[in-house]
Amino acid sequence: MPVNRNALIRYRTIDNCLRNRFRQWTLDDLIDACSEALYEYEGIDKGVSKRTVQMDIQMMRSDKLGYNAPIVVVDKKYYTYEDSEYSITNIPLTDQDLLKLNEVVEILKQFKGFTHFQELSGMVQKLEDKIHTAKTDQTSVIDFEKNENLRGLEHLDIIYEAILKKTSLEVTYQSFRARKANTFILFPYLLKEYRNRWFVLGRQRGFPTITTLALDRIQEVAKSYEPYEETEIDMSNFFKNVIGVTVNAGQAPIRVVLKIDRRSAPYVITKPMHHTQQVIEKGEEGITISLDVQHNFELEREILGFGETMIVLEPEFLRTRIQNRLKYNLKLYGEGEQESD
Repeated sequence: MPVNRNALIRYRTIDNCLRNRFRQWTLDDLIDACSEALYEYEGIDKGVSKRTVQMDIQMMRSDKLGYNAPIVVVDKKYYTYEDSEYSITNIPLTDQDLLKLNEVVEILKQFKGFTHFQELSGMVQKLEDKIHTAKTDQTSVIDFEKNENLRGLEHLDIIYEAILKKTSLEVTYQSFRARKANTFILFPYLLKEYRNRWFVLGRQRGFPTITTLALDRIQEVAKSYEPYEETEIDMSNFFKNVIGVTVNAGQAPIRVVLKIDRRSAPYVITKPMHHTQQVIEKGEEGITISLDVQHNFELEREILGFGETMIVLEPEFLRTRIQNRLKYNLKLYGEGEQESD
């Protein structure tokens, strides 16, 4: 049963009152305590009605929320717990509660790397301990893609803060193709995750175009006192014409037509390769789809990832590139067989 925040505040307030055995609590006392709590936590200065508190007590007594609170009335006037050790905060967790907590823990773990969310660490540990204590044989029912050995996560915090506060950074970066690292001033605009790798998009000082840097290739990053330069580019739509993170500025999207056999067709239908995907033809042998995307490395890798179940029909230059890459790959396999012989 859904419970709103105000009701939870009243339940907790009534619980705190009834746990206090050094005072006798009348209904009016509970009404005043709930009114004060709502004013303190929510800024609500309208007093709580008598009927509301009576309904709250009735709800706490019931099993609708799992409380089953042993609330009794002494001398037909004073409310208290029959069990002096009882509290609604001590009720055991149900299997459904444990299931939800497991999901919450796994979701919170995805913020690993952001020290802005360090306060979540203690919360996660407490939740995990609570789950383990309540039911030691409980296993996680949700498993996110993650790479515990991924480099560069230590840079997330400073980059995230720089984007929020619009400050520049001094970055030492070495791409996979570069022989040595290069140091430059970066104006960061956006953090993006793709296939469990993190990237920062920004503009290098002195260059007009947006650059994409992989965090695992950043050697050092520090705050810079260089004036921050904003961009007029709409970063929310920056990736709308691409698969992946490689955007070629000024390049118009092309129409890509792909034929997928019946083995991979269900996967492509249920998980489209791009938001522009359209099914052109559908039959017993498979489907033919079209995409309107830029040509980039990730597009080719996506196509090659489907192996023999996907064929490029258009455009011709992309079809030729995929053919050549497959031929070269076959050649390597052939050379390997000859060496083994």
